[in-house]
Amino acid sequence: MTNTNRPDTAPDTAPGQPRRHWALGVSLVVVLAIVFCVAWIWAPAREYARTGASYGARVACSCRYLGGRTLNDCHKDMEGATSWVRLSDDPANRSVSASFLFLARQTATYREGWGCQLQPWSGGR
Repeated sequence: MTNTNRPDTAPDTAPGQPRRHWALGVSLVVVLAIVFCVAWIWAPAREYARTGASYGARVACSCRYLGGRTLNDCHKDMEGATSWVRLSDDPANRSVSASFLFLARQTATYREGWGCQLQPWSGGR
């Protein structure tokens, strides 16, 4: 006599389990692809951000301390991706700092007879 209530499959292979394994595998491949893409573009993006911050600080410092304009007025001159640069003014030191998308920060300081000079990079932000 046979038991007709017994399933034909083993208990560890419940219905839908192969589909879950497939979805988990696809999700893992997508996550790894995203991590690879971010790692691949991180260095060029960081250098682009550093260049944008340096350009913004230098131009805004010249505009502010040589041109005598306000910082808000100087920011209007920036176009394209440099419009994403955030500027801050330090009147006591006659310097302007610029940051680009939280990736890079640079400061330019006005010195009489020398104009606006970028501060040396410290390696980090």
